Amino acid sequence: MTEDAGTASRRAVLAGTGAAGVTAVLTGCQTYGVATPAPAAPVAPAATGTAGPTAAAGDGGAAEPAAAPALARLADIPVGGGRIFAEQGVVLTQPTAGTVKAFSAKCTHAGCTVTSVADGTIVCACHNSRFDITDGSVRGGPAGSPLPAAAVTVDGDAVRLT
Repeated sequence: MTEDAGTASRRAVLAGTGAAGVTAVLTGCQTYGVATPAPAAPVAPAATGTAGPTAAAGDGGAAEPAAAPALARLADIPVGGGRIFAEQGVVLTQPTAGTVKAFSAKCTHAGCTVTSVADGTIVCACHNSRFDITDGSVRGGPAGSPLPAAAVTVDGDAVRLT
């Protein structure tokens, strides 16, 4: 049986392509199951004798951590409504005067950030899910789970996440 030059070329191309494919598959398998090293932790600067942000304890003992910075003033959150702080991932509501609630700003349906607070509901415009401003429960839309609550404190007029 004789082979012409065209048949030999096709076989060479097919063999080369097959070898390249096998090499790619085996290369990908080499790292399967191998743990990647964790990034190195940042090195803390040496102590210089200056203390971080703390507030003095009343009993002269150890210092207590300073209060978190105010996220908003009570007057910034409309009664019966709320305000979204997308950067912090939270929505603050004031269902009744002086009562502040905080919830995750991430919609439980598809993970979009909620977009508005109106008519007693927190609204996600991605798929029109709506959540109650008093407890984060689902009021409508495709979301099946309530917005998770976030811890918040009101200190005078300052609203702080805790």
